[in-house]
Amino acid sequence: MSNFNMAAADGRAARYDHVTITFHWLTALLVLTMFTLAEARSFVARGTPLRGDLIFVHISLGILLAAVLILRIVWRIATHRRTAPAVSGLQHAVATLAHLALYALMISQVSYGFLMIWASGNEPSFFGLFSVPPLIVLDQPTRHVMGELHDYTAWAIIAVVGIHAAAALGHHYVLRDRVLVRMIPVRK
Repeated sequence: MSNFNMAAADGRAARYDHVTITFHWLTALLVLTMFTLAEARSFVARGTPLRGDLIFVHISLGILLAAVLILRIVWRIATHRRTAPAVSGLQHAVATLAHLALYALMISQVSYGFLMIWASGNEPSFFGLFSVPPLIVLDQPTRHVMGELHDYTAWAIIAVVGIHAAAALGHHYVLRDRVLVRMIPVRK
């Protein structure tokens, strides 16, 4: 029996709800945009207004990503049993590990970003509307370590996101199941 039939039998939905889908695609958009901004920054000369603007937008989106992650985790905990698993057995275990890895990497990434900015003596600003005061004070050598961790974690996120996307496309085009469709927004 497929998981979609099992979902109907145990009362859980075969598709994700609209809030979960929105959080998923908003997270993907933020992660890819922030990665692109960070990589674009490396091609712009230090001290130029454009480089400062790229950093400013990257930091602002990082604050937004932190908020989205918090809301997403709260929503996921609150609605954990509403959606039936898309796959079972080893595939389910691998998918669960991939999702946990993405959450751990994104939480780490946001944390490294905040720690790096706070160690520089600054407060991250959300598009100039408000700033996030430091929760802890770190020294400059720690800032360098946080910067390196931030860079390595960004690439790890992109690698896991690539694997995640390839798996979703493989399910859709090779296995021809409904795994990808569960996360695509639909109009009623």
